[in-house]
Amino acid sequence: MAKGSLQIDLLGTSFAIQADEKPEYLNALYSHYKRTVNQIENTSGVSDSLKVAIIAGILLADELYKEKVKHQAAPASVDLAD
Repeated sequence: MAKGSLQIDLLGTSFAIQADEKPEYLNALYSHYKRTVNQIENTSGVSDSLKVAIIAGILLADELYKEKVKHQAAPASVDLAD
């Protein structure tokens, strides 16, 4: 698999990473994260970069979890009458 590198400049920090993914994939992933961060900064009033990063992580985890649940078979109904 191709090894890609990515320069991250966000939330007051800057660093580079390498991953076993294509550069195009890493850039798409980073762009999605940056859009989420920008949305939080513009709508939440939160200015602390650590809090913004945590909120972004939670929103993206929510997005992932909803997609996962959507693709799973519907669970059997539970009888709550007991």
